[in-house]
Amino acid sequence: MEVNKEIDTRGLNCPLPILKAKKALTDMVSGELLRVVATDPGSMRDFQAFARQTGHELVEQTTAGADFVHVLKRR
Repeated sequence: MEVNKEIDTRGLNCPLPILKAKKALTDMVSGELLRVVATDPGSMRDFQAFARQTGHELVEQTTAGADFVHVLKRR
Protein backbone atom coordinates (compact mmCIF):
# COMPACT_ATOMS: atom_id res chain seq x y z
CA MET A 1 0.00 0.00 0.00
CA GLU A 2 1.50 3.32 -1.06
CA VAL A 3 0.79 6.04 1.50
CA ASN A 4 0.89 9.63 0.26
CA LYS A 5 1.29 11.32 3.65
CA GLU A 6 2.04 10.24 7.22
CA ILE A 7 1.53 12.10 10.47
CA ASP A 8 2.87 11.16 13.89
CA THR A 9 0.46 11.91 16.73
CA ARG A 10 2.20 9.77 19.37
CA GLY A 11 1.73 11.17 22.86
CA LEU A 12 -1.36 13.17 21.91
CA ASN A 13 -4.77 12.35 23.34
CA CYS A 14 -8.23 12.73 21.86
CA PRO A 15 -9.24 14.85 20.01
CA LEU A 16 -5.79 15.97 18.78
CA PRO A 17 -5.02 12.95 16.52
CA ILE A 18 -8.38 13.44 14.77
CA LEU A 19 -7.87 17.19 14.41
CA LYS A 20 -4.39 16.73 12.92
CA ALA A 21 -5.72 14.07 10.53
CA LYS A 22 -8.57 16.35 9.47
CA LYS A 23 -6.11 19.16 8.73
CA ALA A 24 -3.79 16.85 6.79
CA LEU A 25 -6.67 15.48 4.69
CA THR A 26 -7.69 18.98 3.58
CA ASP A 27 -4.30 19.36 1.85
CA MET A 28 -4.69 16.06 -0.02
CA VAL A 29 -6.57 15.15 -3.20
CA SER A 30 -9.32 12.56 -3.54
CA GLY A 31 -8.07 8.98 -3.41
CA GLU A 32 -4.79 9.74 -1.61
CA LEU A 33 -3.88 7.77 1.51
CA LEU A 34 -3.00 9.22 4.92
CA ARG A 35 -1.32 7.14 7.64
CA VAL A 36 -1.78 8.33 11.22
CA VAL A 37 0.37 6.85 14.00
CA ALA A 38 -1.10 7.34 17.48
CA THR A 39 -0.56 6.03 21.02
CA ASP A 40 -4.05 6.83 22.35
CA PRO A 41 -6.01 3.54 22.60
CA GLY A 42 -9.22 5.52 22.11
CA SER A 43 -8.04 6.46 18.64
CA MET A 44 -9.24 3.07 17.34
CA ARG A 45 -12.90 3.94 17.88
CA ASP A 46 -12.34 7.66 17.25
CA PHE A 47 -11.07 7.07 13.71
CA GLN A 48 -13.94 4.66 12.97
CA ALA A 49 -16.43 7.37 13.98
CA PHE A 50 -14.47 10.05 12.09
CA ALA A 51 -14.60 8.00 8.88
CA ARG A 52 -18.36 7.41 9.24
CA GLN A 53 -19.04 11.10 9.88
CA THR A 54 -16.81 12.55 7.15
CA GLY A 55 -17.11 10.03 4.32
CA HIS A 56 -13.37 9.31 4.22
CA GLU A 57 -12.64 5.58 3.93
CA LEU A 58 -10.89 3.88 6.85
CA VAL A 59 -8.74 1.48 4.83
CA GLU A 60 -6.82 -0.15 7.68
CA GLN A 61 -6.32 -0.11 11.44
CA THR A 62 -3.46 -2.03 13.02
CA THR A 63 -1.46 -2.06 16.23
CA ALA A 64 2.33 -2.22 16.35
CA GLY A 65 3.59 -2.41 19.91
CA ALA A 66 2.25 0.68 21.69
CA ASP A 67 1.31 2.34 18.39
CA PHE A 68 -2.09 2.39 16.74
CA VAL A 69 -1.85 2.88 12.99
CA HIS A 70 -4.79 4.19 10.95
CA VAL A 71 -4.87 4.52 7.17
CA LEU A 72 -7.52 6.81 5.67
CA LYS A 73 -8.40 7.35 2.03
CA ARG A 74 -9.40 10.91 1.15
CA ARG A 75 -12.93 11.09 -0.25
